Amino acid sequence: MNRSGIDILLSTTMPPGLAEDLAQHFTLHGPEVIGSPGFAELAPRIRGLASREPARVDAALLESLPNLEIISSYSAGLDNIDLDAARRLGLVVANSSAALDEEVADTAIALILMTVRRFAAAERHVLEGKWAEGPFPLARGLKGRRLGIVGLGHIGEAIAARATAFGLSIAYHNRRAKPEVPYAYHATAEELAAESDILAVCCPGGPETLNLIDAKVLRALGAGGVVVNVSRGSVVDEDALLAALADGTIGGAGLDVCRNEPNPRPELIGHPDIVLLPHVGSATVETRARMGHVMRDNLLAHFGIKEV
Repeated sequence: MNRSGIDILLSTTMPPGLAEDLAQHFTLHGPEVIGSPGFAELAPRIRGLASREPARVDAALLESLPNLEIISSYSAGLDNIDLDAARRLGLVVANSSAALDEEVADTAIALILMTVRRFAAAERHVLEGKWAEGPFPLARGLKGRRLGIVGLGHIGEAIAARATAFGLSIAYHNRRAKPEVPYAYHATAEELAAESDILAVCCPGGPETLNLIDAKVLRALGAGGVVVNVSRGSVVDEDALLAALADGTIGGAGLDVCRNEPNPRPELIGHPDIVLLPHVGSATVETRARMGHVMRDNLLAHFGIKEV
């Protein structure tokens, strides 16, 4: 039963159970009210917005809510939200990244193993009946190789901790150096790539990182190099990636994300040097439940509501 009397707008439908959880604390209004005849009357009552990708939260929606205080996102990424408008309007923007660090880091390590050791290609070798024709070609090992992490946030640090156990050396690129970490810092992604064998991309999406991993970065990574992306498809220039694979500039790519989800371009599908997953980095029952709890808790904390 709602005890706060605070009105929250849902920008889209929520996973099973999450709306019911939120309704224990807030008065909820579903996405169907947006743009409805009664929306102008309701809008001044809305103090919080619960968002979920891929539904857009644009400037027009934010400007229509004069008393909005906070956007709480069921996601680590915020590229579905007009952050410039949110800043201009003085809104708090909270995400649920703390809930999914570990699983996304696990996914990055799995993609590194699948690409460097070529496990996905080895499985195809068996499934296509080629094993009897001859052994699968030798792959490369991980120990002693250099991992460059683009975006050393919570997920990047979790990847680094796992990679260290595999005997990889770690370096990173961020907008700013983090003096407290024991890893080498590089001021640009290109400089990092030049000193890496494997490039793990886990920075935020959005305009600032659009095509950050471009032809220059891929050339710097070099032959035999591997790119792993658990960030957003927009961060990697797919034209440059496919060209680099075609001419041997790099050796492989492991992608949990791509540009045109859920309809990746045909050249990515079945490519012998690409492992392509359907954006499953955080797709565990436990993680999705935690994401919902974090979304709820961000709203509760903002409005000073204590769980009972």
